[in-house]
Amino acid sequence: MKIRTWEYFIREVFISLKRNNWMTFASISTVALSLLILGMFLIIVLNLNNMASALESQVQINVYLHDDLSDREMKEIGEKIQAMSVVEEIKFVDKKDAMDRFKERLGDQKTLLEALEDTNPLPNAFEVKLKRPEEVKATANKINEFEGVETAKFGQDVVEQLFELTKMVRIFGFFIIVFLAMATLFIISNTIRLTVFARRKEIGIMKYVGATNWFIRWPFLMEGMVLGFLGAIVATVLLRNLYSAVTAKIYSTLAFLPLIPEYPFLNHITLLLLVVGTAIGALGSTISLKRFMNV
Repeated sequence: MKIRTWEYFIREVFISLKRNNWMTFASISTVALSLLILGMFLIIVLNLNNMASALESQVQINVYLHDDLSDREMKEIGEKIQAMSVVEEIKFVDKKDAMDRFKERLGDQKTLLEALEDTNPLPNAFEVKLKRPEEVKATANKINEFEGVETAKFGQDVVEQLFELTKMVRIFGFFIIVFLAMATLFIISNTIRLTVFARRKEIGIMKYVGATNWFIRWPFLMEGMVLGFLGAIVATVLLRNLYSAVTAKIYSTLAFLPLIPEYPFLNHITLLLLVVGTAIGALGSTISLKRFMNV
């Protein structure tokens, strides 16, 4: 196509957007809301997956020993664990060290332990890291059978719960996004329908003088794409600011949480939402043109 033709299409798009200003506002707002919620669910799911993967790779087995074991017996248990082919590292944590760690975690609330006086109810333990996280459950079960071991625990339950939560968020998010996508398509298609109706006489004249179907379609198709693109821009600006604020707040209080860094993560999300927004706008226009315009 000639440059002059594209200039005509672009001019017609912005004239139409201005003519139907309230429908334009409604379309952009609906696209922005839909993509904002889509982006939020996507970010939540990806961060939950990242947390689960990080936890899974850092899973260690805590082996708690019976209180009546001698130093020699504890050393023998440690040697048996170290001899296992899947074990990468083993560390002994005595009762005193365990209590010091517990007090550090309690922080200002460590005064709650004053009632214990000099009693230390915590057991001696081994912290065991494995070469392959997927071997954790089977290894813990084997260590549980060792004589002198009270119990061997690991954080797999937390990982499994995170994956379950991720699955629920995905399912819930899918239905919300489908509903909002349908609402967006409905509003954009109605915006284009109003434009077609307002210009029905002009369209008839254009067809009469020999304008091709695609020459007539292009301005309406571009209008839908512009509506979707503008809505996506609004959504991405809000989403980037929201994610930056939330991550800053979380890092100031829960710095250990393995959140996905803002860059280039947000750039990828932005690109995805811009593409999705433009595609939704084009689809809404196509639906409207097929239903209300015989070109």
